Amino acid sequence: MEIRRSAQRGVANLGWLSSRHTFSFGHYFDPQQQGFSDLLVINDDRVQPGKGFDTHGHRDMEIFSYVLQGSLAHKDSMGTGSEIRPGDVQMMSAGSGIRHSEFNGSDSALVHFLQIWIVPNRNGVAPRYQQQYFPQEDKRGRLRLIISPEGEEGSLSVYQDTRVYAGLFHGDEHAVLRLAENRYAYVHLARGQLTVNGERLQEGDGARLRNVKEISVEAGQEAEVLVFDLRPQELPKMR
Repeated sequence: MEIRRSAQRGVANLGWLSSRHTFSFGHYFDPQQQGFSDLLVINDDRVQPGKGFDTHGHRDMEIFSYVLQGSLAHKDSMGTGSEIRPGDVQMMSAGSGIRHSEFNGSDSALVHFLQIWIVPNRNGVAPRYQQQYFPQEDKRGRLRLIISPEGEEGSLSVYQDTRVYAGLFHGDEHAVLRLAENRYAYVHLARGQLTVNGERLQEGDGARLRNVKEISVEAGQEAEVLVFDLRPQELPKMR
């Protein structure tokens, strides 16, 4: 288990945007932090009221947003317009090409969200948009599947051999996620405190896990966590 502490992450502060980069992104480059398995980007973004990302393009990337606080307004070239709030998971498959914008639609409240990129296992697919609400009770004291290759158990679909779980833990709540043989995993603690396989994590901390049989989470203090079940490779391989 290799821990990456919150304070070790890259920093971007543009005034309207305060961001922490788990892996190399934009002007932040660390040769030791260029992703893990098929996980390429975890950006922890806080956007000021009325501000956001102007229309820009992506292709051949699986991009999902996980809102922790506030509301994120999304518009794209497929004609999708939506609001993403806490509990929502948004998945956008850029495929052959898509343009979109993301803004904080509030004139008074901050929006805090994670933007995560997963390298797909195929290129040139038709772009698609998915959004699903996962209520707190589905994640309370358990690791709820939110993303999977085939959209199992009401999760969103991703073009990759990746599964993502989300959980909320406090006090005596605990859970164990058993992994298939020869798998990697990544844990990102979105907020609070949590013990993962005996190691104490704080808000913003992450951990690489290689060839472990299970992931045990316990002793949370207002914790919200994402767990990625990944292929056994060190770095993303762009197709």
